[in-house]
Amino acid sequence: MSKFLALAALVGATAVAGCTQGINPTDTDRALIGAGVGATIASVGGENVVKGAALGGAAGVLCDDVRLCQ
Repeated sequence: MSKFLALAALVGATAVAGCTQGINPTDTDRALIGAGVGATIASVGGENVVKGAALGGAAGVLCDDVRLCQ
């Protein structure tokens, strides 16, 4: 996966997971949202969808731990 797509997946997943502030999401909710965003970005970019979903899911789960989506 190119560095640009990896960065786009991480930023996109974090941004979308951060939009769920009004519903008090769990780590699972943020992981699912992030995985969806990561997979979509990877698919559009012609890259490995599984890797994109993994990166996005990880970004979604960890975004609250580093205070990006609180």
